[in-house]
Amino acid sequence: MPAYLLGLDVGTTGAKALLCDAHGHVLATTTAEYPLAAPQPLWSEQNPADWWHGACTALRTVVARAGVAPAEIAGLGLTGQMHGSVFLDEHDEVIRPALLWNDQRTAAECAEITARVGADRLIDIAGNPALTGFQAPKILWLRNHEPEQYARVARVLLPKDYIRRKLTGVSATDAADAAGTLLLDLRRRDWSDDLLAALDIPRAWLPQVFEGPDVTGGLLPEVADALGLPAGLPVIAGGGDNAAAAIGTGIVRPGIVSSSIGTSGVIFAHAETIALDPPGRLHTFCHSVPGRYHLMAVTLAAGGSFRWFRDTVRDPAGRMVSYDDLTAMAAEVPPGAEGLIFLPYLSGERTPHLDPLARGAFIGLTARHTLAHMARAVMEGVVFSLRDGLEIMRGLGLAPTQIRATGGGGKSRLWRQMQADIYAAEVATLAAEEGPAYGAALLAGIGAGVFHSVDDAVSRCVSVTATTAPDERSIARYDAIYGIYRDMYAALRDGMHRLAMASVSA
Repeated sequence: MPAYLLGLDVGTTGAKALLCDAHGHVLATTTAEYPLAAPQPLWSEQNPADWWHGACTALRTVVARAGVAPAEIAGLGLTGQMHGSVFLDEHDEVIRPALLWNDQRTAAECAEITARVGADRLIDIAGNPALTGFQAPKILWLRNHEPEQYARVARVLLPKDYIRRKLTGVSATDAADAAGTLLLDLRRRDWSDDLLAALDIPRAWLPQVFEGPDVTGGLLPEVADALGLPAGLPVIAGGGDNAAAAIGTGIVRPGIVSSSIGTSGVIFAHAETIALDPPGRLHTFCHSVPGRYHLMAVTLAAGGSFRWFRDTVRDPAGRMVSYDDLTAMAAEVPPGAEGLIFLPYLSGERTPHLDPLARGAFIGLTARHTLAHMARAVMEGVVFSLRDGLEIMRGLGLAPTQIRATGGGGKSRLWRQMQADIYAAEVATLAAEEGPAYGAALLAGIGAGVFHSVDDAVSRCVSVTATTAPDERSIARYDAIYGIYRDMYAALRDGMHRLAMASVSA
């Protein structure tokens, strides 16, 4: 009897469910959207009940659309937005809305964590500095600002793991997602007793940590009945969204790197062992591949910069210019945009600057430059920013042999060529790219015995369809411009910060 696999992604904008067969062919996908709240400046919250409703809706819908018999489904893998905090009381009731990965209220708590643990020791244990997005500072924020709510806490879960508990009754997580809490010992792939003690966080609040393909529990009978799925259906650990997506794009062995240009941009590299960046410019996390790790560099406004440009500019008739038109214009401009550089720091920047007050800029504008030059400079600036992360990885000894372009940057011929030339590496595109839910489904297949291992799942289900080779002349041109690009942040940093503070005081 053929085996089918479910993947569920508890994302920021909605819950996406995907069903594929044992060859990795996707039969159906669906997304159930839910709201995002910003009750105060810098705050970002969601109601976990909305996740649960969205997850149930998506799972029921995707099975119906695929038209498969529920009894033929072998397993369900989970993934989702990382870093968020779901606070539960002793009755498993949600205490307050969840604080999300993009919530920025915890700057003081990050400073407190660094002071308690020590900056170097924190990176040595957890692989990362204290950043506002992570879960640990959110726990301290609740303690510092809502002590009555904090006194009720009996359990703290990541978003997808809250859904896991609703599905199975089990409190569990995976090493990749847990690594984004700032509470995991990367070497032991389990909670750090030292960090928990330093921060006065009870270990009993935290779920058991599994590897990505492990079975963490079975679907509860009452939940199975409501969803139309088999009772006891294996629910697999899965991974945080980036690690799960890497399973679905085959970033599971040394030398294969992904370059994702979505709203944000991510360079994701597999690592056989821990590779720490002492200044903390890169994220070092556990991978969803058992016993393995990954490095991740983040550009906060990648495709977001291009969207800002599209939304802002108009043609001579006052009409918005489409992405396709802007890309076509940019393609007519030579590499380097004739001396125009764009810094894509429209939302501050993560890698390599860790600077929320960084600001975007066009540098080198002259009367000769046109809308086409500006469009090309925006695109190049985004890829230069991603190269910043790639260069740090190279400095740590990771040598990419192939870069797989995903997101919007993998769909555009010009984006692909630009990445190949700026990275000075071959860029590949995949037969199918379905995001984190697809990787979660493949992990479910491993846990359910459909595949023997991660390598088996990837070799059977992930394939490259095309490659883009770098142009040697463009490599030399971009290397020279990239050197100038790298100098610009240091030259402008003080001015950026003064402008940012002036805008706040105004």
